[in-house]
Amino acid sequence: MTWTSIFIAGLITYFTRMGMITLIDKDIFNENFRKILNYVPSAVFPSIIFPGVLLNDYGTLVAITDPKIYGALTAIIIGFFSRNVIITIVSGLASYWFIIFVF
Repeated sequence: MTWTSIFIAGLITYFTRMGMITLIDKDIFNENFRKILNYVPSAVFPSIIFPGVLLNDYGTLVAITDPKIYGALTAIIIGFFSRNVIITIVSGLASYWFIIFVF
């Protein structure tokens, strides 16, 4: 019963989101509105990432010695120079794990 419910919920979610993507007319928005929508991912992404890096489980700021901060700084620097998402993610995770397991 549980797997059936999960499968049905997944199908409903898939079809409601896919319907909006496939059925919407591409020319319904003017050019200025489309330019504004291009900035939405870059505005939402930091609001998802920064609380995970800067806040601990209790909602307070982490210490400067927290490995998450060093991993995030490494990812920011590598991402700035490489402009590659995969390299950025791998370098940030590798530096985070290195600091955790070595120090």
